[in-house]
Amino acid sequence: MKGHGGGAAGPTFRKGDVVDHAANGFNPTDVLRDFDYGKTRKLASGRTLREWEVVAQDKEIEVAPGVKYPAWTFNGRVPGPTLRCREGERLRVRFVNGSEHPHTMHFHGFHAPEMDGVPEVGAGLIQPGQSTTYEFDADPFGLHLYHCHAGPLAEHIARGMYGAFVIDPKEGRPEADEMVMVMNGFNTNFDFEGNQVYAVNTVAFHHVNEPIKVSRGELTRIYLVNILEFDPINSFHVHGHFFDYYPTGTKLEPRDFTDTIMQAQAERGIVEMRFKFPGQVMFHAHKTEFAELGWMGFFEVS
Repeated sequence: MKGHGGGAAGPTFRKGDVVDHAANGFNPTDVLRDFDYGKTRKLASGRTLREWEVVAQDKEIEVAPGVKYPAWTFNGRVPGPTLRCREGERLRVRFVNGSEHPHTMHFHGFHAPEMDGVPEVGAGLIQPGQSTTYEFDADPFGLHLYHCHAGPLAEHIARGMYGAFVIDPKEGRPEADEMVMVMNGFNTNFDFEGNQVYAVNTVAFHHVNEPIKVSRGELTRIYLVNILEFDPINSFHVHGHFFDYYPTGTKLEPRDFTDTIMQAQAERGIVEMRFKFPGQVMFHAHKTEFAELGWMGFFEVS
């Protein structure tokens, strides 16, 4: 395998080769539509309190057939769970560090400095075996993310400590077939100069082997997040179709009607489209290198 930043010989990526999802403990097909709503209860004020427990774990995962990677994870998977809530709710996240390394959880959105999940502020770094609770309001609505903010920051993110964070507007969005795609990559050489594996939701070429099943004419909504480390830009392109694009999802009107968008790291947005034709529709990064190293798949439209 020859990758960005150099690379040693290794497996050839091709249709038919698959990873051991059971050993990984997660399957990207399931991750697509797995939204974690946590547990809710009513406060005395009448507001909804939504709570989660998230555990940091060190875990070896297979990111491409035969390519093992020593990941640092949230709840044993990469990306971590997609946390979902509604605008205006009170959120409480208990973070437990079961890793051998200090970590934090930093959320994008409004919150007080002591809840920022950065070293030397508030609870600061959470040491192995320790825990803390982050609490803040769900604001603003849109598509956000969370990640570890311990140093060296590039390594903690590149190792897999990130996930999507969805805040639905109070009035909701139109009903749709919804899915989350976290664009990521893995520097298997550990030279901090590039990636040798690229993917959505971690496993290279997964949706070549398991196309994403969608219905013709039905509204499809993709929560698209770029958390790729060591490359300045990523992109998303769908063949034969156009889509509405809502940057960060904080407005209810689309900014673009297009078939390709670019995102820098931590940029995210909502893609909405209706498939016009049945059959297999390709999607991939519109950078050949990324696509050829795993960031490619198909929608199966029926």
